[in-house]
Amino acid sequence: MCFPCPCIPSWTTNSWNIFAVKLKSSVPILFDVRTFINQLERENELIRIKTFVDPVLEISEVADRFAKQPGGGKALLFENTGTPFPVLINALGSEKRICLALRIAELNELNERIKKLLALFPLQRQSFFSRLKMLPALAKVGGYLPVIKKGKAPCQEVIVRSPDLSLFPVLQCWPADGGRFITLPLVHTRDPENGTRNTGMYRMQIYSPSTTGMHWHKHKTGAVHYEKYKTQGRKMPVAVALGGDPVYTYCATAPLPEGIDEYLLAGFLRNKRVELVKCLTQDIEVPADADIVIEGYIDPMAPLQKEGPFGDHTGFYSLEDEYPVFHVTCITHKKNAIYPATIVGIPPQEDYWLGKATERLFLEPLRQAFLPELVDIDMPAAGTFHNIVIVSIRKRYPGQAIKCIHALWGAGQMMLSKTLIVVDDSVNVHDYKQVIEAVSRHAHPGNDLIISKGPLDVLDHASPTAAFGSKLGIDATRKYPEEKNNETRHGYEQAAAALGHGGFTTYPLSRNMLLIPLNKKKNSVENIVSCLQQSSLSESCFCVVIDDVINIRDKEIIAWLVSSNIDPQRDIRKIQGTAGNVCSLIDGTMKCYPADQFPRPWPNVVVSDNNTIETIDNKWNEMFSFAAFPSPSLRVKSLYFPPGAVAKCK
Repeated sequence: MCFPCPCIPSWTTNSWNIFAVKLKSSVPILFDVRTFINQLERENELIRIKTFVDPVLEISEVADRFAKQPGGGKALLFENTGTPFPVLINALGSEKRICLALRIAELNELNERIKKLLALFPLQRQSFFSRLKMLPALAKVGGYLPVIKKGKAPCQEVIVRSPDLSLFPVLQCWPADGGRFITLPLVHTRDPENGTRNTGMYRMQIYSPSTTGMHWHKHKTGAVHYEKYKTQGRKMPVAVALGGDPVYTYCATAPLPEGIDEYLLAGFLRNKRVELVKCLTQDIEVPADADIVIEGYIDPMAPLQKEGPFGDHTGFYSLEDEYPVFHVTCITHKKNAIYPATIVGIPPQEDYWLGKATERLFLEPLRQAFLPELVDIDMPAAGTFHNIVIVSIRKRYPGQAIKCIHALWGAGQMMLSKTLIVVDDSVNVHDYKQVIEAVSRHAHPGNDLIISKGPLDVLDHASPTAAFGSKLGIDATRKYPEEKNNETRHGYEQAAAALGHGGFTTYPLSRNMLLIPLNKKKNSVENIVSCLQQSSLSESCFCVVIDDVINIRDKEIIAWLVSSNIDPQRDIRKIQGTAGNVCSLIDGTMKCYPADQFPRPWPNVVVSDNNTIETIDNKWNEMFSFAAFPSPSLRVKSLYFPPGAVAKCK
């Protein structure tokens, strides 16, 4: 018999039925990779590929073509990889597939489940994370706390004591990558001071058959643990799991605070605790149902090693930098193991759907802990998680949107958001036409752009300094009388006329937004500024400058490039015309030309090479029974300045 914990209200066991997931009867409570593959096949969500496809560049090119299809395309199982292990990729790359993995019918169900969980706690004013830390007590009833399994586990059916990473079909994703990378690892570390476990996802470049890089950023928990081991002068045990229940992959990416076990979240999401097993050569645990486990250690006292470049989720290469070396001591795997992988690059990719799950899961905690006025949130694919975040609020007083912008910049991983747009609750944040209309109608170019400074994503390439720079907040809410300051008529006609006289072609984006293609070899942003300053400008407007090699009809690519390429403090200028009205000029061009005097190397965009594109075109009919999807790289080839990972603009 199970008794409720005395420190919480006395619920019956049936009280936990509110967390039961409403699924079709064909969906099992527990998945491993093969069970998930079978489920995807039943749902017509997976294609098996029997033709040999090379893990070096070719698998990525095929996966990229599918990821760019409406809704995320299909999951792909490459059965002929030149190794004993098939490759599963794009497995979570659609709303339907991420929902199947998380045992939900739709993504909004995550928000509803969290609401019900938070309602159980008597201390309503505590933050979500404070309450989540109480879950171990609740887990005695709900069965969510991970448990350590004794004896041998399925992930240890095959033991490789002389480790050799060349056993596996590790991908090289893009032509300028520094080598092959493990892209979907669940990296397990332990805090040497308090023993808490962390599971993160950090890419791993293969250096040799028994060593890899460990690419964790400074603000990640794995890096915090590393620094503690370094202070103690001790080697750091690490275990990397691949595969197992797909919910583990999501939980390793979830932005949980330090001290909260990712497998506690996994137990909650799948409604059953996770079984862990001790590694054979390291004092650390991994999921018993993982497909592959790579055990080893990092020596914090040893020199760092160069890692990268790598075609990253920003759509640009992250360039070479120095990171710790992971030394492999043992490899174990299931007899029928499948190697899971993902690619990142120009959005959308599979990681977009992981971000969408996080967006839904953390909406209610964000509302309760920081912003009770918050209605909804959207992270567009073009914003690659951190570059654009849109929120809607119930506005009740002047300045409330500005207050929300600063609150969000102080809320956990939201601190890395570069552009925050706040709209009224009447605006659907997932409908970008409505958002643009709200910005056009309610955001005054001279008054409603808030520029601040703070931490940035390490991968942000536009800031003059790494991991620190400027941010943009846009108040696109309806204004109270106290907020209206020199309100003027919005429109772009006068700006367009002035720029036309100056020899520039312009294209309207909305009622007061202009798009201005610029050939930086022949002209400059300063000439655009001069044209606007000399015009009367009785209307207020936004002028967005882009490189003229971009297709002006490709709004997704334009949004991705502008949000990626701006440093708001440097690239947004308020230009006053002779009549005293203001246009905000946003310079979204690449800053890779000598005249830009940018202090850091400017990374290239991530595209496949012509040989790989041609190879996949030639193999297509052997792999599939339908017409070939064109390579997404062809859409942006004009933005690539060869050779290599650094753009050589001349």
